[in-house]
Amino acid sequence: QVQLAESGGGLVQPGGSLRLSCAASGSIWSINAMGWYRQSPGKQRELVATITRAGSPTYTNSVKGRFTISRDNAKNTVYLQMINLKPEDTAVYYCYAVGPQKNYWGQGTQVTVSS
Repeated sequence: QVQLAESGGGLVQPGGSLRLSCAASGSIWSINAMGWYRQSPGKQRELVATITRAGSPTYTNSVKGRFTISRDNAKNTVYLQMINLKPEDTAVYYCYAVGPQKNYWGQGTQVTVSS
């Protein structure tokens, strides 16, 4: 089993920045890709960014150039640096990890972008 613990959400003004962290524990040797989804009220969960074990990132189009995903394998932690935040980025952000037989999810952290 893998446990994921997110931190770093909060309230920020448009144009501001936040960094989310997700620390993995448990059977971390089994983890392959990690990343972030987000979900806004009334919308489907959206894949935001993914990073492979080797460090190769992918992003959804709406966050390219503003969000950066990174991974510290020594700390078993994945980060999501978010700059130039927009009101439409408001959502609960969920960390996930891909295991050999199942995916794992964090509890979510709220990001609110508002003036």
